[in-house]
Amino acid sequence: MLFKKYLLRIGVLGVVLAIAFLLLHFLFPLNYTPTYSTLVYDSQGKIIHAFLSPDDKWRFKTERHEISPELKKVFLNKEDKWFYYHPGINPFSIVRAISNNIFKGKRTSGASTITMQVARMLEPKERTYISKLVEVFRALQLELKFTKDELFEIYINKVPYGGNIEGVKAAALIFFNKHPAYLSVGELTTLSVVPNRPSSLRLGKNNSAVEAVRNQWLRKFEEEGVFLSSEISDALQEHVNAQRRLLPRFAPHFSYRIKSLGGNIFTTIDLEKQRKCEQIVQTYVNGLRSRGIQNAAVMVIENGSGNVISYVGSADFYHAADAGQVDGAKAVRQPGSTLKPLLYGLCFDAGIYTPKTMVADVPCNFDGYVPENYDSKFRGEVTVEYALENSLNIPAVKALEALGKENMLTALKRCGFSSVSKHEKRLGLSLILGGCGVTLEEMSNLYRCIANKGIYSPIHYLKGVKKAATGDTILSATASFMLCEILSKVARPDLPVNWEGSKTLPRIAWKTGTSYGRKDAWSIGFNKNYTIGVWVGNFSNVGVPDLNGAAIATPLLFQLFNTIDYNSPNEWYAMPRECGVRTVCSHSGLEPNSFCRNLVSDYFIPLVSSNKRCEHLKEIATDAKMQISYCAECLPTAGYKRLLFENYSPEIIRWFDENHVNIKRIPPHNPLCSRIFKGNEPTIISPVNGSEYYIEKGQPPSIQLSCETAGDVEYVFWWVNNKLVSKVKAGEKYFCLLPEGDVKISCTDDKGRNTDCRVKVRQVDW
Repeated sequence: MLFKKYLLRIGVLGVVLAIAFLLLHFLFPLNYTPTYSTLVYDSQGKIIHAFLSPDDKWRFKTERHEISPELKKVFLNKEDKWFYYHPGINPFSIVRAISNNIFKGKRTSGASTITMQVARMLEPKERTYISKLVEVFRALQLELKFTKDELFEIYINKVPYGGNIEGVKAAALIFFNKHPAYLSVGELTTLSVVPNRPSSLRLGKNNSAVEAVRNQWLRKFEEEGVFLSSEISDALQEHVNAQRRLLPRFAPHFSYRIKSLGGNIFTTIDLEKQRKCEQIVQTYVNGLRSRGIQNAAVMVIENGSGNVISYVGSADFYHAADAGQVDGAKAVRQPGSTLKPLLYGLCFDAGIYTPKTMVADVPCNFDGYVPENYDSKFRGEVTVEYALENSLNIPAVKALEALGKENMLTALKRCGFSSVSKHEKRLGLSLILGGCGVTLEEMSNLYRCIANKGIYSPIHYLKGVKKAATGDTILSATASFMLCEILSKVARPDLPVNWEGSKTLPRIAWKTGTSYGRKDAWSIGFNKNYTIGVWVGNFSNVGVPDLNGAAIATPLLFQLFNTIDYNSPNEWYAMPRECGVRTVCSHSGLEPNSFCRNLVSDYFIPLVSSNKRCEHLKEIATDAKMQISYCAECLPTAGYKRLLFENYSPEIIRWFDENHVNIKRIPPHNPLCSRIFKGNEPTIISPVNGSEYYIEKGQPPSIQLSCETAGDVEYVFWWVNNKLVSKVKAGEKYFCLLPEGDVKISCTDDKGRNTDCRVKVRQVDW
């Protein structure tokens, strides 16, 4: 009966304690969210960069695969052999500790389990009996919330090692330059003894004292059979040579960019290539500083995977005077001419051009927008491939107008150009010459898209990220191949002088660009393996006269390719099956006519590219002296002959006239002909339709009138508000006094073809 009575009391006491625990558990819940330092790894598992935890501790998360069996053996046998068998507290240890404290008058042994130590580390308090009761309560809560393995992980991630170093992984990296999984038994035992006395057993300062304590525990492990005698013997031979080391701080821009992910971050960066790129960029920019050029940024991407293997945000992250901490890879800059390859590729796919298509490089006015070439020169008729190789501006603007600005903007948005998407309503034809904002990251991936046969997919910074099965087709494989062929030609004006004939010139396709005001120099290139983007300039946005993509950015691009892909087999792109080759007239780039004699080969896209016949020559009936031309309406029955005349567009004829180039002109048409001509109306170049002209009061409002006409036009007639004001030769400029207000200006050629425009003239008092 007495025994049952005691059992009943114990049962009641147990229920009361359980109820009390649950009540306290509800009133004082356990709130624990682990915070760790951030470790950034490269693709091979090497540490790139380390960051302090939010509470300024070096506390790195030890992953489960880093917890070796030896690590568990050492810490469990030293701290808590019964860890996996008790509920958070060990009653036998508590009884032993209390009896020792009572009968010996001092604490000779502790009763703290690993779980209780975790509770103490989470809520540090003075070592009192009340604190011990709180530890017991929190230990029971921890056991309810976490598994034993999770608790052991928390423990080894929180144990103190002096100063702001916590956890086995932080101590292993800082003092031994090793990950926990690679620590020896001697090193593991060293790390197990320090947390008990972190202030006196200071690794790196009191190594001899640490070694003495370690050896005591190693011998105890031997006595208890924790490790083999041979393992203990080897461990005893190891001297504690720990010293506090600085943690790696490579790829700072990249590391700070992804730091917010926290914990252990496994990236696509190749640390070896990253360090080489950083060194090359820093050395290269140091050689430019005397010319006022202070910075550069570089990105290297694997074409197939989309993995970013190198990311250099500036020449020197720690150079504050040059704003080195600015990340040039994601800074919004003006692209110069670097968007032209995409534009021409889209034109190839739209059937507007092929590489040998002739385009006009002459002064043009696009509703008030008057672009110029980089060198302020014009070349007349050029091929599309020549225009792209030489980065001519006028043909590019013409191409954008022919393609349609919206089609270009759509392609850029699909390629992830965020600033373009944000400001698309404000962008006009100038965007193709750099009148928009882009980043090096966006530009590099755009060229990777060309390298990948026109398939766009996002780039990747993190290892193991699931990649999309298919990408977004921006260009056809044929258009991309055409661009690769054009952009890989060595005989180009943007090839740096010091690289001409160089044996180390890499086989790449590349394009340069220089922004307005010479504030940004670009050179972006690719081969089958990698795409490398280079930006050079000043983060202060100060322009430099010497800054341009060809002379400044391209040498750096070539250096990087020769380093990143040294001794590559130079395997190049094969022509797609969808791509065709045809013979075209060299004068027009169109399919030859019967009179075409100079023929060249050209790539084209079957069923897409234009099959229009060449018309660079036109058969005209003239009188015997070639002074009058005839049409079918007025052709005489006899006394005429048929001749071939050069059939140039009005804008090319105007350019010939302005540059004093003699051409065989079509004679004036028969004045007695009654035919009404249609098509090839004059194009009014000046004034610009819809423009407003402000004239100072007291000054005559004189404005230049000029136009472009067809080759068979000899005279044009100018009308102002339906009144004839002058008859001038075709191509001749005329200055006219215009009335104030809304003015209608008309131009009629000698075939009766007419064009009108309207302007506003205002007199102002400056």
